[in-house]
Amino acid sequence: MLMDAALVYPLCTSKADFEKHSHLQVYVVKSVLSSNLFINSLIHKPMTAPLKTINIKSFLDEDIGSGDITAAIIPETAHAQAEVVTREDMILCGQAWFDAVFKHLDANVNIVWLATEGEPVRKDSTLCKLNGSARALLTGERTALNLLQLLSATATIARQYADAVACTNCKVLDTRKTIPGLRNAQKYAVACGGCYNHRIGLYDGVLIKENHIMAAGSITSAIQIARELTKVTVEVEVESIPELIEAIAAKPDRIMLDNFSLEELRAAVKLNAGAIELEASGNIDLDNIRTIAETGVDFISIGALTKNIKAVDLSMRIKLVTHD
Repeated sequence: MLMDAALVYPLCTSKADFEKHSHLQVYVVKSVLSSNLFINSLIHKPMTAPLKTINIKSFLDEDIGSGDITAAIIPETAHAQAEVVTREDMILCGQAWFDAVFKHLDANVNIVWLATEGEPVRKDSTLCKLNGSARALLTGERTALNLLQLLSATATIARQYADAVACTNCKVLDTRKTIPGLRNAQKYAVACGGCYNHRIGLYDGVLIKENHIMAAGSITSAIQIARELTKVTVEVEVESIPELIEAIAAKPDRIMLDNFSLEELRAAVKLNAGAIELEASGNIDLDNIRTIAETGVDFISIGALTKNIKAVDLSMRIKLVTHD
C-alpha cells in the first residue's frame, strides 16, 4: 500500500527539477500538486537481497538451541495460517530474510507478500500471509519478525534522510556503525530506503583518520602510503581548514569534513572548487541535514542510519486450521 504524497517531503520546485537532481532510483507516482511544490510519493525499483550473505541458521540457532520445547505441545501434523501486520507507517525491507527463516524450518511453508520491498506501507496494513506447519510458523515467528522489523526500521529512517536531501546534489551515506552480524543486511536496508553505502568494511576502502595521520607523520604521508598500498578509494578525515588545504594538495579521492560548522563547510566547498569529493560528518540529523546538503558538499555520512534504530512494531497473528 503506497503512502500518499503528504508523508514525504523532498523540496523540489518542479517535476523537471526533481528528475534532474534526484539521485534515487525511483518511479515518480505523483504529479505536480498545488502551488510550485512538487511533492513526491516514491516507489523504489525492486532490489535483490544479497542472499549469499543471509546466514539464517545462526539466527535460528541462538533462539531454538537444542529444540523448541514449547512448539512441541502442538501436534506435528497441525496446519496453521498467519498474517503479519504493521502497527506503524514504515518502509518494507527484509522479505528475503523473513522468507529464509521459514523455508529453513520447513520448505513447504507458503508465503504471499501483499506489499513490495522498498515500498511505503501504512499503519495497520497486512504485509504478508503464511500457511504451513503450525510448528514451523510458531518456531520461526520471533526470528523472522526480529529481522523484518529491524531491516524495515533501517530502511524507514534511510528514506527519511533521503527525502530530506532530495533535489540537492548530495548523497546520504551509511557508516560501519552496524549491529554485529547484520552488516550486509543493514547496508542492503539503507540502499532499499534510498541512501547509499559507504565502504562495507576495512577491506574495500581506505579512511585515514587522526590516529593514522599521527602514525604516518602527516596527512600527505598517510595519503601517499595508502596510494602505494592499494588502488581502492582513499579518503582522509580533516578537522580544520588548514588540514583541508594540505589534504587537497595531496589529492585523495575524498575528504571527510569532521564536525565543520556551516560557515566552515561553505568555505571548504569554495576552497575545494570541485577538485575532490567532500563528505560532511558529525552532529548531523534530520533537523539540519538539508542545510548542510545545501552548502554544496557531495556526501553526508550518518551513523544513525544503522546505529540508533527503533524496530518497527509488527505482529504476527497465527490461527490453527487443522491437525490429524
